[in-house]
Amino acid sequence: MPTSRARLVRRVAVDPAGAHYASAFAVPAVDLPPLTPEDWARGTLEGAPAAMRWFVRAGWLGVLGLRLGPRSSAQHVLGWPVAVSGPDGITLEAHSPLLTARNVVSVDGDALVWATYVHGESRRGRAVWAAAAPLHHLIIPFLLERAVRRAS
Repeated sequence: MPTSRARLVRRVAVDPAGAHYASAFAVPAVDLPPLTPEDWARGTLEGAPAAMRWFVRAGWLGVLGLRLGPRSSAQHVLGWPVAVSGPDGITLEAHSPLLTARNVVSVDGDALVWATYVHGESRRGRAVWAAAAPLHHLIIPFLLERAVRRAS
């Protein structure tokens, strides 16, 4: 696999589907191993370096106030409850008094896509997410690129 793969993760447009915030990052599916969306979600979050896993969980719990479960179980991905899982996609959904967040990982013939949707439960929740979003825009592509490199 070429080392230029990291530059292939790109931000793509996504329908907000009623969320206050929506973003998505995609990796072309060419040359990707045939993993399920759940495998990709687990590899991206649970396969992150230990310090990064600690950092993101601290942000999810301490800053966003998300109610997470065990770090790893059949029903959770790094604490995120699995809302829906199937051959074409997995939805991880967590709630807090501030916001509801969903991460949707899907794989089709063209791309592996990681989409995030956030609904602020209040003006404060939307402000907290607005402050956190720039980190999200750095962390998800980094972790997705890392997961692709490791899986390849």
